[in-house]
Amino acid sequence: MSESVLDLQPSFDDLGTFLPEVTFVVVDLETTGGGPDSSITEIGAVKVRAGEVIGEFQTLVRPDQPIPAMIQVLTGISQQMVATAPSLDDVLPRFADFAAGATLVAHNARFDVGFLKRGYAEVGLTWPRPSVVDTVALARCALLRDEVRNCKLATLAAHFGATTVPNHRALSDARATVDVLHGLLERVGNLGVHTLEDLLEFTLQVSPDRRAKRTWAQDLPERPGVYYFVREDEGRPEEVLYVGKSNNLRRRVRSYFSAGEKRARIHEMVRVATAVRHVECATDLEAEVRELRMILSLGPRYNRRSKKQEQLKWLRLTDEAFPRLSVVAQVRSDAPHFGPFTSRRAAEEVSFALFDAFKLRRCNTRLSAHTASASCALGEMGRCVAPCLLGDGAKAYDGIVEAVRAAWTGDVDPVLDAVTARMRKLVEGQRYEEAGEISRRLEAYVRASVRLHRLKSLAACPQIVAGLPVAGGWDIHVIRYGKLAAAAHAPSRTARETAEAAAVAGETVLPPGTGLPACTVEEAERVAAWLELPGIRLIEIEGEWAWPLRAGLTPSQLATQLLGPSELPLAS
Repeated sequence: MSESVLDLQPSFDDLGTFLPEVTFVVVDLETTGGGPDSSITEIGAVKVRAGEVIGEFQTLVRPDQPIPAMIQVLTGISQQMVATAPSLDDVLPRFADFAAGATLVAHNARFDVGFLKRGYAEVGLTWPRPSVVDTVALARCALLRDEVRNCKLATLAAHFGATTVPNHRALSDARATVDVLHGLLERVGNLGVHTLEDLLEFTLQVSPDRRAKRTWAQDLPERPGVYYFVREDEGRPEEVLYVGKSNNLRRRVRSYFSAGEKRARIHEMVRVATAVRHVECATDLEAEVRELRMILSLGPRYNRRSKKQEQLKWLRLTDEAFPRLSVVAQVRSDAPHFGPFTSRRAAEEVSFALFDAFKLRRCNTRLSAHTASASCALGEMGRCVAPCLLGDGAKAYDGIVEAVRAAWTGDVDPVLDAVTARMRKLVEGQRYEEAGEISRRLEAYVRASVRLHRLKSLAACPQIVAGLPVAGGWDIHVIRYGKLAAAAHAPSRTARETAEAAAVAGETVLPPGTGLPACTVEEAERVAAWLELPGIRLIEIEGEWAWPLRAGLTPSQLATQLLGPSELPLAS
């Protein structure tokens, strides 16, 4: 055999590392949250090779900050448990030794690997740049769409019959991920994936046809705007397939043709699209709002979010002798409403919080103010004042209804105060599941209160003109009854003149008459989020942009109010 032929023949090294020869370290972290300032509270890892477990690593970690109350409830890791745990400085070197030379595996690897990278940097370790396998990405590539309803760890663990049930503790979740990994490796082995290199390539799924469409992005501006993929068929109207927004159109559209885009439906969308178009915007907020309006009006088939902006639910008291809570889809101008909610189930969850606080009737019977009727079981249990009997309960019912209306328009404290004693009694009796259910309802109630007052405060202002200093000048917006009426970007020296011109040229917006914004709730919330950014300057305001001081609480404030400053919620 000639030397040239030998040079062309692939060696075993060229084939890559066969999967039975790869050492995987499957890792899971518990943290104080998902933000860049959050800390690791627990590390769990399992080392496997050729399907066999060859080592495990588990330790709690003393975080740099308190563990939020709701994280304690979710994971069962309390402040007391980590008080004497080793610090990250002690833990990470030991983990680095355990994982040395191995391929890391994690479920939603970006989260865990991101924390590990930051941790290595904090303690002065060099990140070894290991190969990383994400079981979420692998499942999305390997499993058919109708096999599992989602790619959450619990769903996949059940699908593959994992011997460990994930429970938000690091080692248990890592053990469950091992079984999921083995199930996925068995599946992809039937698809010709036999080496680590095959496995990493398999998860990328970037076809030559998709890479060739990168040229669509080359002429787009590096500016904020809206982009939309279209399909053009001869003799048929152009179809908008997908709408998105970005503060850098060229970079964002280019990402659709790279390995970073892993959504199966987007792969399909790019495959059938024939072109991408764009609308350049003056500001990031204008791009967000234009995206919402285009999705609402066009209903692109590949968009999932924001397609049902108008399909919201509200709580309202019925018009009858003894009003009851009702979930409705439309807001009337002649009655107070509470919400909005994205689903009937979410509205009903908050209604249960109100039932816990006020002895409203829950029956659907239309009662008479003049003829008594039989009381139900809730009345006999004291959970309802039984206005149907036309006794003292009927006399007190108007006061209860007014208290509910006041809770919708003012502070959240009356609702919280009404159930505080019951919550503490449940916790003292170690009835954590019931306490957790009430806590979730109250969290939903507080979130709904904040949402409502945020919307109403914007709707009460005929005009707000505001600016935000950004690189190169100012972003300026004119907001009328919560709706974005104009947007502009101006150099610092002409900001005032630009704001005045935008106010003159802005869209005319009529007051909606419902006490809510003159646009969709989602648009108004995007506007509110922008107005609440640090550095915002109010240039002009008509009306009163304000809401009750205690219209909402942070999760830690809520936990303190319900359980007291010395109590810590426990995991159920």
